[in-house]
Amino acid sequence: MVLSQADVAFNAQKVLLDETSKMGRRWPVWPDVVRRAARTEVGTTPHDVVQEVDSQRLLRYRPAEMAYREPVLICYALVNRPYILDLRPERSVVRRLLERGLTVYLLDWGAPTPAEHVLGLRDYVCDRLVGVVDFVRREAGVPSLHLLGYCMGGTMAALFTALYPEKVRALTLMAGPIDFSSDEGLLYLWSREKYFDVDRLIDAFGNFPGELLQEAFRMMSPVRNYLEKYISFWENIHDEDFLDSFFAMERWGADDVPVAGETFREFVKCLYQRNELVRGELRLGGRPVKLENIVCPLLLLTASLDHLVPPASTLGIVPHVRSTEITTMSVRAGHVGLAVSSKAHRELWPAVRDWIAERSTKSSPGVRAGGPNFARPPE
Repeated sequence: MVLSQADVAFNAQKVLLDETSKMGRRWPVWPDVVRRAARTEVGTTPHDVVQEVDSQRLLRYRPAEMAYREPVLICYALVNRPYILDLRPERSVVRRLLERGLTVYLLDWGAPTPAEHVLGLRDYVCDRLVGVVDFVRREAGVPSLHLLGYCMGGTMAALFTALYPEKVRALTLMAGPIDFSSDEGLLYLWSREKYFDVDRLIDAFGNFPGELLQEAFRMMSPVRNYLEKYISFWENIHDEDFLDSFFAMERWGADDVPVAGETFREFVKCLYQRNELVRGELRLGGRPVKLENIVCPLLLLTASLDHLVPPASTLGIVPHVRSTEITTMSVRAGHVGLAVSSKAHRELWPAVRDWIAERSTKSSPGVRAGGPNFARPPE
């Protein structure tokens, strides 16, 4: 069917009138939308700050009734804030784990000062993470715990488990990059040595600026991040649930932190550019990091639409460990959707918390979190 010029003009006028009418209905609610944005709360699950080292904090969340002795320690990346794992009550990984009776600790690395640009991977893994793990083990009164690492935190959790296998009862990697030989993601291509001189950047800045890294992440999906999400916002301006989730994500996305310069330099050169971890060449503080030392139960969580960490990168750990029990779970979502999408919370996290619970020691019946039966550090 061929439309005449008059038909085309009529249809264009109709679309214009419809959109003008919709805009007229949207403008009156704008003041309410602005107030809702200001009231948006994140990280609302009740918790205690049980350890502080400089800007680093360790948060403890207790279930209503403790069903298992071994706690879960969540190790997030050094980029952004870890409350993405407790973004909203209905999209909270922390709450899903608590619902199963698991005690949860969340590590907030904080932001390095300019003077801390010298901190390297050894400082974070062999010093700070060791201190946190030992603190949690003592407080819970257990020899080992469940370690869950997300994104860069997954890489660090794998490094830790390879160096201190006796302290980890089970390891969960949540979109954690391990094998950096992939050509699937733009981040892997952009980080190649012929394109990215990380030495010049860190020598110039000291710490890697958080806003620069976030802009790089946004540029990986420019149409979605600079256009589509705002169109979606405008079209859903009357949907309060949508607005709450939108503003929570916007707040988290803008809450970036710098990365300690030497850590960023090592991560790019040793892992992204040289792939030293799976090659067995990585050393931290003079100690070789051997993935074959990982023998505990291993759970690998991937997102099929992940544009930051391709699933193959996380699954690349499998040939290099000696764990006799390796479980993989995947969901159709993106990198962040693995933590906050409704699909992930409906289809993935119930199975994840069951997997962790089944590899835990049951507590005595009736033990309530925070009560006199809560485990205390051994004298």
